[in-house]
Amino acid sequence: MEGRVLANVVVNWLMRGLMAVAGIVLVWQGLPVARGALRAQRADAVVEKLRDAKPMTVPEVTAGIADLGRAIEANPVAGRYLLRSELEGGAALTPDLHADSQQVYAWMRAARADLEIGLANAPARSIDWLRLAAMREMLDGPSREVIALLEMSIRTGPWIAPVWPTRLRLFLDNWAYYTDDQKAALKTYISTMWRDKHEQYMFGSVVHDPVDELILRSLLRDEPGAQEELSKWILRYQKK
Repeated sequence: MEGRVLANVVVNWLMRGLMAVAGIVLVWQGLPVARGALRAQRADAVVEKLRDAKPMTVPEVTAGIADLGRAIEANPVAGRYLLRSELEGGAALTPDLHADSQQVYAWMRAARADLEIGLANAPARSIDWLRLAAMREMLDGPSREVIALLEMSIRTGPWIAPVWPTRLRLFLDNWAYYTDDQKAALKTYISTMWRDKHEQYMFGSVVHDPVDELILRSLLRDEPGAQEELSKWILRYQKK
């Protein structure tokens, strides 16, 4: 199990990218002022370090998680669970912390649990649904459960362009678990993404083997000029 978590480099990198997106899009949406507010504010500073990729230590992360734990005890609102999940998940995916594999795995499991609790009470969080989908895949592998979480992410925020590469990667990883009806709906969604010419580069960035390329070519088969343009972007990323 731990080997699967540590080996999934691609989803790891994309999840780390979601940290920055969360900072721009979520902005924690107003943690309420309560007895735990000071604790939460202290943890905010640790999360900001992770989002900005600033140097930090395992003790700082541990202290931030503990502060949020006490803030949750004082006022168990969804936003604090989601913030703690961001800290736990972000720390797990930060190799510069040099945490051992057992700690990384524990952080990831804790992040998944906090995401599930937080989303149960604040379901209109597209990026957090996507984070949960990626975390589920990293811990347990591709599955229909991952697809269900991806669909919730799309339903609550379909056109958040910065998260499209993560979605595309998870679509490809879980392709074998899609039903025919789901594949048809996905084709429509992917085609709409493709029509945003400013974002076409990302299609090349997520192709890592011939199977990925075959799936994308099939999904874009009805888009004029897409095959040639996709070839251009794949070639460009292969040269990097």
